[in-house]
Amino acid sequence: MIWKENRENAYCEITPAILSLKEQWEKKNFIDPRLYKEYNVKRGLRNEDGRGVLTGLTRVAEIQSYNVYMDAADREHIAPSDGILYYRGIDCREIVKGSAKRGRFAFEEAAYLLLFGELPTKEQLQDFCVQLASYRTLPTNFFRDVILKNPPQDLMNTMQRAILTLFCYDDKPNDIGLENVLRQCLQLMSNMPVLAIYAYQAWRYSQGESLFIHVPLPELSTAENFLRMLREDRSYTELEARTLDVALVLHADHGGGNNSTFTNHVVTSSGTDTYSAIAAAMASLKGPRHGGANSKVMAMMSDIKTHVRDWADEDCVTDYLTRILNKEAFDGSGLIYGLGHAVYTKTDPRCEVFRDYVTRLAHEKHRERELALYNSVETIGKQLLMERQHKSVLSTNIDFYSGFVYEMLGLPMELYTPLFAVARISGWSAHRMEELSAGGKLIRPRYECVEEHRSYVPMERR
Repeated sequence: MIWKENRENAYCEITPAILSLKEQWEKKNFIDPRLYKEYNVKRGLRNEDGRGVLTGLTRVAEIQSYNVYMDAADREHIAPSDGILYYRGIDCREIVKGSAKRGRFAFEEAAYLLLFGELPTKEQLQDFCVQLASYRTLPTNFFRDVILKNPPQDLMNTMQRAILTLFCYDDKPNDIGLENVLRQCLQLMSNMPVLAIYAYQAWRYSQGESLFIHVPLPELSTAENFLRMLREDRSYTELEARTLDVALVLHADHGGGNNSTFTNHVVTSSGTDTYSAIAAAMASLKGPRHGGANSKVMAMMSDIKTHVRDWADEDCVTDYLTRILNKEAFDGSGLIYGLGHAVYTKTDPRCEVFRDYVTRLAHEKHRERELALYNSVETIGKQLLMERQHKSVLSTNIDFYSGFVYEMLGLPMELYTPLFAVARISGWSAHRMEELSAGGKLIRPRYECVEEHRSYVPMERR
């Protein structure tokens, strides 16, 4: 087996032997879907009504998307309601509005709230920002030796590798005392935007583009530094920075049950180190079912722009969306990405907050025509889906508009999921601290084995 530098090598080849082993695997690994119902398995850790199975308690964040009431026969019913996302009991929409009124950026304030349970005073917020700024630096030659060398095609893998490598630069990497874990979490929170941008610049360089690296400035917010480090001329408008800041706030946490945060809880419960726990959460977020939804929306909208003759004609839009739902167009999945949500029923509060910024940014960038198409696809697509699914309400996911916003900000699609991680690490950190202080048990769910018992067969009789 030869490993070649250009990666066109036998090491990655699917050989006849591998195909034969795959066929062997398929013969003995089928599980009849009916067994899941027979054993009352909560697939995806969800009840039959779609609600998540209760597996823990948290004070960090909460999602409300329905009301539960009992009828005269004491039967439980679920009524859809407008969605609310609480950070430490405070509606995240109020956090965005409160900071906007005072002309300051909100992400650092939200991160402080998630970690410490209270809104910071002016002095506490200033000290917190100074603390984050002091940590926003990588070890000497880290970019050259870890990030720039052999960057993989996916930036999330580059960032995971960098996070795990930072373990080697820590004098107390395995110490899970809360003060040490807090120090590690703050350092990773500070460096996550740096890792994301540097990973992207290294990837660009590997594709033959020019390499430029800008260091973050301590006086700037996370959103401002992200745009400054990304752009060759280091420029950005006030509206661009504030829109990105709002996106970071809205993605900072989403309750303890989302896949990456639950992964963080599970891994943390084993007593492992901070770098491993955050890298595991990153691995979960990378999955297209979790962190990559906005990229799917962007691909779908690009396809719609290409195939819909008249964007302003509702009949044209309806016809093509119907073809998508009939699996006759786009990717054949029959899905209109960004419409509907696993948790929210009537509205996704994050999307409702984002709408105003989407409109303002589209006006600044002269993209009103595309915004009108998005609005049309949202309205018509929801109506078509509700008719097919026999629903009276359907929420629009924040992912429906976030990709469009990122595109208007000049963010390449390769950075969409890494940007998600830049925001979500604040929630991951809060949940890791909570699991270490209040969890106390190794998380170990049960799987029912449905294989028949049998006797060992000697080699000569097989």
